[in-house]
Formats: sequence, structure tokens, C-alpha cells
Amino acid sequence: MPAAPRLHASACPHDCPSTCALEVEVLDEARIGRVRGAAGNSYTAGVICAKVARYAERIHHPDRLTTPLRRTGPKGSGQFAPIAWDDALDIVAERFLEAERRHGAETVWPYYYAGTMGLVQRDGINRLRHVKRYSGFHGTICTTPAWTGWLAGAGRLSGADPREMAVSDLVVIWGTNPVSTQVNVMTHAVRARKERGAKIAVVDVYRTPTMEQADIPLLIRPGTDGALACAVMHVLFRDGLADRAYLAAHADDPAGLEAHLADRTPEWAEAITGLAAVEIEAFARLVGTTPRSFFRLGYGFTRSRNGAVNMHAALCIPAVSGAWRHEGGGAFHTNGAIYHWDKTLIEGLDRRDPAVRTLDQSRIGAVLEGDADALGGGPPVTALLVQNTNPVTIAPDQTRVRRGFARDDLFVCVHEQFLTETARMADIVLPATMFLEHDDLYQAGGNQHILFGPKIVEAPGACRPNHAVVRALAARLGADDHPGFHLTEREIIDETLRRSGWGSLAELEAARFRDVQPDFRTAHFLDGFAWPDGRFRLKPDWPSAAMPAFPDHWTVTEEADAEHPFRLVTAPARNFLNSSFTETPGSRGREGRPSLLLHPDDAAGLGVAEGDRVEVANPRGAVILHARLFDGVRRGVVIAESIWPNGAHEGGRGINSLTGADPVPPNGGAAVHDTRIRIRRLGA
Repeated sequence: MPAAPRLHASACPHDCPSTCALEVEVLDEARIGRVRGAAGNSYTAGVICAKVARYAERIHHPDRLTTPLRRTGPKGSGQFAPIAWDDALDIVAERFLEAERRHGAETVWPYYYAGTMGLVQRDGINRLRHVKRYSGFHGTICTTPAWTGWLAGAGRLSGADPREMAVSDLVVIWGTNPVSTQVNVMTHAVRARKERGAKIAVVDVYRTPTMEQADIPLLIRPGTDGALACAVMHVLFRDGLADRAYLAAHADDPAGLEAHLADRTPEWAEAITGLAAVEIEAFARLVGTTPRSFFRLGYGFTRSRNGAVNMHAALCIPAVSGAWRHEGGGAFHTNGAIYHWDKTLIEGLDRRDPAVRTLDQSRIGAVLEGDADALGGGPPVTALLVQNTNPVTIAPDQTRVRRGFARDDLFVCVHEQFLTETARMADIVLPATMFLEHDDLYQAGGNQHILFGPKIVEAPGACRPNHAVVRALAARLGADDHPGFHLTEREIIDETLRRSGWGSLAELEAARFRDVQPDFRTAHFLDGFAWPDGRFRLKPDWPSAAMPAFPDHWTVTEEADAEHPFRLVTAPARNFLNSSFTETPGSRGREGRPSLLLHPDDAAGLGVAEGDRVEVANPRGAVILHARLFDGVRRGVVIAESIWPNGAHEGGRGINSLTGADPVPPNGGAAVHDTRIRIRRLGA
């Protein structure tokens, strides 16, 4: 009779703010079984998404890369031959040194993102960057506008304990679809409804699975969040529901805001948002009469050109209502500021030169095509090291991205788990470990835990961790004089914990995770927001004079026009996580095929029936999808739940062929939910 599986503690590495604490069934030294949420973790509470529960399907996938490869055919052809690790690393180092001799160190661009959220395996590439003075990296694609908007008001990336949703009387889920993307939000919100009779309000641009569970669904047009927020605050001031005592003590210019909002009525907002004035009135009154109103603000704000202004506007509501005073009230977006990491060993911050140029992640197409502005006036990028991301699928303005990767003079090394579309464009492909096959340290974004993820199974074939690859390249590049290159992952984790004031790795490993939630007054900013005067900024000091002084509907979005009468939102698919899990049969089977959610009345006007092939196009490109009739959107709005690989689409062009890479003001970003398009029926 086979032995019962052993349970090992771990942490989910994927780019979901929940950062779940896990319990993993280990069948033998190389195989896992079921993955569960850790019941002992107060935020995970035993619940994880279906994707990670089925992780055995991914880690033991027969298509995993297990040996280094060297390109033998044209770029993108998928023609590779096996090569030894030492030979592969020698080639990468030689090509990087050659590029540096010709153009200077900034010609090399280490490019990474959030394929793993582990601090060592994700961010260690920066140690090589800083020691070698390679081009810097501005990571804009997911977070920048939302973070900018939050910081404009609160001054610090932290907020109320997200577990307080469970003791709230009104949970407002705005700009996120947690049923699909961070299920633990729903754990705590639904608990409040069951135990306290709390209401759940959901603000989004289509009827998501989360909105289907809402007591108060608030369906708006894309990019109109600011108008809704202004109308809500108008009602709060008009009807005597604003907490004037709180504002006087904690905000910078409540009188100015009230005067500004005098004509931002629900009727004004109805014309912009599509949401009926009576619905806005009812929602505003509920907020104003429910002290324990918790605003869970998501990353949807990041995907629009006016996203920073919209995030700030939504964040102003609990300041006007005074909800921050109460347990179960206030707002939360992310907890990045509570960890105070010293990442010197991980990232080589002591070797960072601020004079080295920084290139925008979202503009990789323009960078690789030699756009002078995108290059910051510096040399061309002629060498790339890619870890933890798949830009040939997920970056905006795909036509330019793919042309850039196809350049004959561009050398590309990709360290990956599967032969992704980016890996297919590489000259050298290196096989990477998955999270259960190496040691790493994690911080939660959506809660307040530090977690250790230990190596618990052996990797297949010749897979190596990111840390090992960066160390090996540093040695070959003459750059290994930083101490971080001479330590193991566990040694770096232990020293980072100690330097950051979080004890030792032995202590963290014994505890499995550590709750570092600040006290109530700190989390609720009751002793002051993170500005010199301690006041919330209703009137932020935006870096651009073009941005509205007070919360408003800022009309900088890519609006529909006569030639492109529809607005496209490329929302996350429930069974994918960006381009991760697109390779697993369970996730692909549940998603079906690349589709376009289209209002039945819009479909009728186009002569489109359920299942028809349609071409979706704009000046950036054209994509073929299958129509799905869906009445959970406003007329003129269409949804493509993605990200399918380009190759899954007829014609080989994916959804990001349509999205723009122009920087979102004021600090960059990718407005992938903010795209105008036209639709043409192609037939069944």
C-alpha cells in the first residue's frame, strides 16, 4: 500500500496579491499531488484558486523545458538544438561583452517581471544590472498608475488590514474581479455578509463573476470611475453625510473639494458612466450611512490612461465619509510599504548608479525598434536577458514588439519554464525551476504576511533557478565582486530578514509565515497620513499641470470614434494568470478559445451571431476572435478575456496587437483596458 503523501508548507509565487500560504502534497522526491490553502494562515484561510490547486498539472507538464537550447533556425521558428549549460552560459557572456564593447554597458537590458513574486528569484537580476551598469528597468505594466493614484492621496502604499473586510458592513470591491483573480478577497467579504448581513458592492466595466455575487452591482463604462467617485462625494456633501470633523482634522482642503464637486451631480455622472443617477444616489447614501464601509481598490485602475486620477478619486470617498475612523472601514490597495526590506544583497543596491538610463518595460516595442525617445537618447538595445516574463505575448503594441525581437542584430537569452513565444525568439534558452524546486522569500501584496517558500522537490532535467543563472553569468562577466553572488538563496534570505528587522530564516521557517500587520491606528492613518502635515491630499500635488487639481473625470482616454465605435477591455481570464497556465490543459479547456464578449444589441447591428468569427482592428493591428453574446456590458463596450498566446489566435496575432504602449500619465503604465476598435464579421 503506498505511503500517504507528506504535507509541506510553501507560498504561492504567482502575481496575485493574495500570496497564499500553501500546503503541498509531496508524493516522492520529484512529484507533488494536490495543493491546498493553509488553514492556519488568517488571510488565506484554507482557500486557494483552482489554478494553483491543480499545480501538479503545470509542474509535471511534459512540455517543460529541461535542457538548454541554442537556436538553429530563423528567429521564431522554434528550431533549437540542445547545448550544455557551460557552453550556453559562455555564449551569453561572450555576446553581452561583445555588445558592451561596441555600444557601452547600457546596450544590455536585463528584462524581467512577475512570473515569480519571490524576492530572490525575481529581483536578483538587478544585482547583475547594477554591478555591470546595464540599462535600468521601469516596471510599469501592472501597477504604476494605481500606485501613483493611491500615493497621491495617502502618501504611503499601505492601508487598513484587509481581514477587516470580514467585520465590515459594506464591502466595496472596485476595479478588481477577485472571484477570478484573488479569491481570498471574497472569503472575507462573504464572511461579513453571512455573519453581519453586510452588503457587497462591486464597481466594474462588465458583469464579472464577482459582480454576479454582488448585492449592489455598479456597471460603468471604462475609464469613468472618477466621475462615479465625484458624484458619490457630491451626495455626501449635499446631504450632510460627509464627516466634516474628520475632514477638518485629517484632510488638506475639504472646502475646496466641496466647492469643486458642486456640479458633479449624479445626473452629470450618469451621462458619463452609463450608471443611472438613482443607482448612484442609493450607493452614495449607503456609503454615507454605513460607517464600516471598506473600499477594496484593485489594479483595474492601472489599465486606463486616466487611472491615477481615478484611483485617487475613489480613495477620496472614505476620507470624505470618515470611514477610516472605524474597524471594517477605510480602504486598501496593497501593503508594499509595511515590509521595509533591506534588499542590498538581493538587488545590489549599493552598486546602483542613478546616472544609468532607465527604460520603460511597457515600451519594449519602441525600445527594440530604436525609438530615440524610448531609448532616452542612449545607445540601441542589442542584448536582452529575459527572466519571469513573456513580452512577446503580454506587452502592449505587439506589432512593434515582435518586429523588435526579430532584429538580426539583437541577441536574446531567455530563462524559462516553457518554450513561450518569447523563448521562441531567443538565441539561447535556459530551463528554469518552478517555485517548489528552489528556495525563496515572499511578501504579500494583498495582505500582511512574510512567507518562506522552501525547495521541496527536485527539478526535472537540467533546470536551474534564476539565482544560479545570475551568479554564473556574473562570474563569466567579471562582475562577481558583490557578496550577493557568493551566497546561496537561503543565506541571502536569512541575512535580508535580519537586516530588515524580521528575525532569522530559521525562525520564519519554523513559523511558516509571519504576520507583520501594523497596529490599527497606523493602518488607518489615524495619527496622520504619510505627508509632512499628516493630512490626506484631496488636492494632490500631481507632477503634471494637465492633471485635474481635485478628483474629476479626466478626459484623456482613447474614446470611440466614427471609425472605431467600440471600446475594448482586455480583462484577466479566470483560468490564466497573464500568460502563465495557458500551457496547462485544464486551464485551456476551461477557457475554450479566444473570444469577444459583445452586447446582443451591438451584435445585431453588426449582423454577428453567437460563435461567429469577427475581426477586431485599429491602426495598431487586427485580431480574429469568436463572438460570444453577453448582455453584461454597456453598449459600445466589448471584453476579451485574455491573455491567450498569439499562436492560439487565427492568423497568429494576439489581443495585445491592439493595445497601446503610450505612457500613462504621470509616471508610465500600459492602458490595456483603454482601446478603441472596430469590429467586422468574418462568418461562422
